[in-house]
Amino acid sequence: MEGLTFFVSDVVFQVTNFLILGGDVLLLIAAAIFIMWGCIVERALFFYVRYPGKAKRVRALWEARSDHHSWQAHKIRLALLNAMRQQTRAYINTVKTVVAICPLLGLLGTVTGMIAVFDVMAAAGMGNPRLMADGVAKATVPTMAGMVGALSGVFAIYWLEWQAKRRMEHLADHLVTEHDEEVPA
Repeated sequence: MEGLTFFVSDVVFQVTNFLILGGDVLLLIAAAIFIMWGCIVERALFFYVRYPGKAKRVRALWEARSDHHSWQAHKIRLALLNAMRQQTRAYINTVKTVVAICPLLGLLGTVTGMIAVFDVMAAAGMGNPRLMADGVAKATVPTMAGMVGALSGVFAIYWLEWQAKRRMEHLADHLVTEHDEEVPA
């Protein structure tokens, strides 16, 4: 138990130092990444926990209909598929937005860090490399954090879009009419 306490306190110490090293912008990046991964986890839970039941209900609604071949049946099928499409694509645009924002927040951290370097140079001159190094760290750490957050989100977006498309194609294959046309996935 003592080893676990030491490990947790060491992790908290390292994370705190990292946040201090990166400056205030790093907190914004951390919040953005937290929101992004919250949406990604929610979507993963949706696809594996909630979606199967919803798809089963949509198939049951379709199979309960006696008419599968009329124009009205075709339009009802399209409405069912479009409603499910909206549910499968929820939060994907939010994740895309955060992926786009993360590098920009990293750039903001770069600019604020360089301003800190110039402030040190103006106040203390070129004679204090330690203070200048702190500003350079404040410039590079948020850039790295923003890029890492964006890259992890890019892979997650690919997976989320693939899941949505694959599941919608599978559902569309189960709801068949004479008037079938391509339904966007």
